[in-house]
Amino acid sequence: MRTSDLDQEYTKMQRIPSLVSLCVRAVAMEIIDDGHFEGVIELPDELLDSLMMNLPPLALQGLHEHRSFHSKSVNGGNKRQRFDAKYEGFDGVWKALFKERWPENFKRVELINKVDGAGSSVDHENDWQQLYWETHLQNCLDEAAERAMLPAFDGPYWGIVNICILNSIGYSATKADSCSKLRTLWFHCNKFGRYARCLRLSNVLCIPEISGLLVTSNLRAMVFRSIKCKSHVDGVCDLLRQNRDTLKSLEFVHCRFSSTSFSQICSCIFLEAEPHGIKSFSIKSSSVADGKKSSLPADFVSFLSSGRSLESIHLSDTSIGSKCAKWILDTLLKSSLNLITLEISDNDIRGWLSKVDRRPGECSSLLGPKLSLKSLSILNLRGCNLCQDDAEDLNYVLIHMPNLTSLDLSDNPLEDEGIRSLIPYFVKAFEKASPISDVYLQNCSLSCKGVTEFLESSQTLREPLNSLSVAENNLSSSVAAPLAIFLGSPGVKALNIEAIGLEPLGFQELEKKMPKDVPLVRINMSKNRGGSDCASFISKLIMQAPDLVVVDAGYNFILPEALMTVHDALNLSTRKLRRLDLTGNIRLSHSVHAFKLLEYHVHGKPIVIIPSGLPSSVPYDDDP
Repeated sequence: MRTSDLDQEYTKMQRIPSLVSLCVRAVAMEIIDDGHFEGVIELPDELLDSLMMNLPPLALQGLHEHRSFHSKSVNGGNKRQRFDAKYEGFDGVWKALFKERWPENFKRVELINKVDGAGSSVDHENDWQQLYWETHLQNCLDEAAERAMLPAFDGPYWGIVNICILNSIGYSATKADSCSKLRTLWFHCNKFGRYARCLRLSNVLCIPEISGLLVTSNLRAMVFRSIKCKSHVDGVCDLLRQNRDTLKSLEFVHCRFSSTSFSQICSCIFLEAEPHGIKSFSIKSSSVADGKKSSLPADFVSFLSSGRSLESIHLSDTSIGSKCAKWILDTLLKSSLNLITLEISDNDIRGWLSKVDRRPGECSSLLGPKLSLKSLSILNLRGCNLCQDDAEDLNYVLIHMPNLTSLDLSDNPLEDEGIRSLIPYFVKAFEKASPISDVYLQNCSLSCKGVTEFLESSQTLREPLNSLSVAENNLSSSVAAPLAIFLGSPGVKALNIEAIGLEPLGFQELEKKMPKDVPLVRINMSKNRGGSDCASFISKLIMQAPDLVVVDAGYNFILPEALMTVHDALNLSTRKLRRLDLTGNIRLSHSVHAFKLLEYHVHGKPIVIIPSGLPSSVPYDDDP
């Protein structure tokens, strides 16, 4: 028999179910279709273990509900206690089912757990059964929304659920009449809604019936997309009122509100004289007021003022102007909130602080003597069209945020004069016991002179900065010398110097003047046209940065022969490097020198990422 025939026979044998799997399937059908549980509890330990490890989600859920319903039963107490004890340890089964069905989601959950648990002595544990049915319900709602947006759709939103989703939980169509209810969205919302803690809903699902479908849910986080008309707003308000007591996070994306509709939403969240429990509030890529009005609805003032639990506010690309931005800041200051994060990004708010009194030691008309945001840790003003005058005004406002650790002013045309006016603030902020540690000045129209003055102001730091970005500023090779000094003292852990115009001369200067020991963990030096000198600097960095984990050196015109120094450095190094990204250096795509670097692995993955190459008909373009 030929090899291909043997392979086909083997594949066919693999598809033939075993007797055990057939029995498990039969038991699962009995549980799902007829609710026969008593025989399962009577099974010997070995068979019960095997059964529970192999049941599909719907049948396993049936056992769970039967156990919960009969938890106080006296009859057969010993056997039922044995069953209960076994079930308590089956969170691992739900975890395996979740991982099998949504491997990417599983990785994200594990990553979040790892981040949340960092530095904690208590292990972070998930309720995998809850996560499974919450994600399943989200799949059902997403599929219903996609179906509702089809031009030919004319049925109810809570109609038939896609058969692929049903099959994934163990649905069997053998008893179609008795199981027809399992195929409806109403059934899945009613049965699994109580497991939902966080849901995303598009506009087509925000209908009057949605609050009835999710009546069993106790939602803690909700994301609404494309809410634009009154009927959508009414559906949103019904859900907000229904989950007012449990809701902690609320987000709107790609929505369009009138002042009236936005006011209606805000008034649903809080009750008069009673603070609401929202911790995180976000509006992204949306409009939140009528275009002709320069103020936001009064109910939004009440929402902010009654937010004793508010920790983060994100208003990104919301078409608010300078008057609205000043009004929001003024409201937050007067409310004495324990706010940690404030983002007002991608909004044209130039001149928003123009009434600040710049006289030293004086308090402005905007900022009273006792007003401050003492708890604020993160301020994001990226892409707000702020100029030199705004930076000077901001200098007098930042002193009312004494515990700020992260400031993002990227994508604002501050120029050198703007950053220079902020240096007095940075000098004082760097001297504190808990100094500002993350500064983002990407694409701020800065020159080498302005950045050099900023780097010199950081000399008062006792510890390295956590992160610094001066990317996409035309700094030229002249910035290399002060940057090299900065890398040694005070230093930085994550540095972004992408597209600052270093070129070969800049990399030569960096390599020449870089200290022997630098605290870098991550660095992005891509798009600097460094050529072979970039590769030489990478080699030295690998040897002199003991904690270096990630290097991004894409689009630097690195030649294949220059990689020999990198190869030698990797051979000699016993460091922590996990990724060296050389994407965009097209000449490396078919280079023997580049492929030699692929022999270096960490946890089974190559450290070095080389370009896959482009078709010869596509010209290489390094112009941003």
